[in-house]
Amino acid sequence: MGLLKTLFFIILFYYAFKFIMRLLAPFLVKKVADTMQKKAEEQFGKQQPKSNVKEGETIIDKAPRSKSQTKNSVGEYVDFEEID
Repeated sequence: MGLLKTLFFIILFYYAFKFIMRLLAPFLVKKVADTMQKKAEEQFGKQQPKSNVKEGETIIDKAPRSKSQTKNSVGEYVDFEEID
């Protein structure tokens, strides 16, 4: 009789846990996603340097001159192998 009682409680616990997790899982996943998003925003905000440029203002940076042009006139090589 003790074995059947134990099996009954194990099965009851399994289905109760499964039902509760089905209800709580979306909230837990949303909470974890929000926490990760806040951490990412904090980290990104720290890495981004503060600039003196006002919002909406346009700045044009000139591209740096390339100091050395490649004198290699051979071109690009592509290695390939034929497959039979």
